[in-house]
Amino acid sequence: MALQPSNLRKALGSITDPESGKDIVTAGMVKDIRSEGDDISIELELLGANNPMQARFSEQIEQAIRATSSECKEPVGAVEVTFTADTRSENERVKDETNPLPNVKKIIAVGAGKGGVGKSTVATTLAIGLARQGNKVGLLDGDIYGPSMPTMLGLHREESQAEEGFLLPFKVHGIEAMTIGKLVEPDRALIWRGPRAHSAFSQLATQTKWGELDYLIVDLPPGTGDVPLSLAQLLPLTGAVIVCTPQVVAQDDARRAVRMFQQLGVPILGLVENMSYFVADDGKEYDIFGRGGGEQMASAMNLDYLGGIPIHPDMRIAADSGEPLRNWAINETMSNAFDTVCENLVAASQSATPDRPTISVS
Repeated sequence: MALQPSNLRKALGSITDPESGKDIVTAGMVKDIRSEGDDISIELELLGANNPMQARFSEQIEQAIRATSSECKEPVGAVEVTFTADTRSENERVKDETNPLPNVKKIIAVGAGKGGVGKSTVATTLAIGLARQGNKVGLLDGDIYGPSMPTMLGLHREESQAEEGFLLPFKVHGIEAMTIGKLVEPDRALIWRGPRAHSAFSQLATQTKWGELDYLIVDLPPGTGDVPLSLAQLLPLTGAVIVCTPQVVAQDDARRAVRMFQQLGVPILGLVENMSYFVADDGKEYDIFGRGGGEQMASAMNLDYLGGIPIHPDMRIAADSGEPLRNWAINETMSNAFDTVCENLVAASQSATPDRPTISVS
């Protein structure tokens, strides 16, 4: 009598996938199990073609099945293992699986290839601007190595709270926010390797009680490291916004950020040129870092250009004092720039994932 399917699945359940940390049955990698007489064939799905784990899995599967055969005293003939490839990108796999934040309609990452381009300023501006338009917005400070939201949002006046095992976001300036900067000592340097950084980011994102949101803006650390990868593997992203300044060196790094998100399967919603120009008190405009480089880069890479944000000394004051809403009171040029970027982002995000129709019953 041949081994029963339940015994075969139990045997396969003893094999761990090092990528996910789950056994290959729970991870959904076993796509087919067939028995013909005493012969058994197993079909296993791995990430990517020519996965180097094929030989190891073949050996482990045959050993597990023959060990179970001996234990059950049932004969086993040939054991054949075939492989198929899951060629979906990181973020495509997340979108096809369980969403850990089902009450959040759109999740948008804000990234940059380098530091110092005002990425956190832009992320905060987008969150506040979208909320001013009547949306329910969350802001996740994903820059776990250098969180700036405690200062930029004035969170030193707020106390961290938890409820039913979940962190409660800070309700400030019309948005909901969470940052690791409020969960550790203010001056502590977070010297974390990749797995620790992934775990911390995952807890911030999924163990915060966000509630129902139209948008969750995620401010990422600069560069193309562990946290952007963790984000793409964890949450179904609507898309990413790239921030750069006009000069060529900033554009070079921004291109790398674009390619990173594209490689992870995350749509690029558009590019924002920060520090685009400076308007003096006499109304004269100065192109401190050049001007239009971001727009030219967007055009060359076939990306949407969401707009340029000028420099103004009062933006620094608003950030240092933790009062981001003051930015809209600087002058009409600044407020128009902020609103234009937000409106263009809304349009881009709707094109990426059109809102589902709803039916109202009265």
